[in-house]
Amino acid sequence: MGEFIQVIEHSGFVMWFTGLSGAGKTTLAVALEKEFRRRGVRVELLDGDSVRQSLTKDLGFSKEDRDKNIERVTYVAKLLSRNNVVVLASFISPYRVIRDYVRSETTNFIEIFVDAPLEVCAERDVKGMYAKAFRGEIANFTGVSDPYEIPERPDIHVPTNLETVEQSTQRILTWLEDRGLIPR
Repeated sequence: MGEFIQVIEHSGFVMWFTGLSGAGKTTLAVALEKEFRRRGVRVELLDGDSVRQSLTKDLGFSKEDRDKNIERVTYVAKLLSRNNVVVLASFISPYRVIRDYVRSETTNFIEIFVDAPLEVCAERDVKGMYAKAFRGEIANFTGVSDPYEIPERPDIHVPTNLETVEQSTQRILTWLEDRGLIPR
């Protein structure tokens, strides 16, 4: 006989991880996904890289295409969250107006600013994208040749250059537990 796993009923919500490339958005989302599954929380991870390989592979990186990318992801997040699924959305989403749009369209939106200085993000870059952007080989690269608008009042601010992944993850979990959004 299979093992019975108790599923905790809760309201869905959308955790929107925003920050520069290399700030640690996906790293934190993956750590949280693992912990949520361990606790029996229904969760889905929507990550910028994987979504661009499927749902939005027809889009480029102009402002218009970035906005379309987020609009499509928002629709998926909206469907999941209103059906009591926690959505971990890891996207640079550099423009405040589009993040405000996501907030207005989804259930229980939580904006998490994953913050690391540009220099730290460039040091972490294993793909060499920042080096190419600094040399002018990549157009519209957020933080280099395209703006990143820092969230004015994020729900959670995570300075990943000052904390370990474990510390940041625990701080986010505590924030969620204190609000009764996830079981302890």
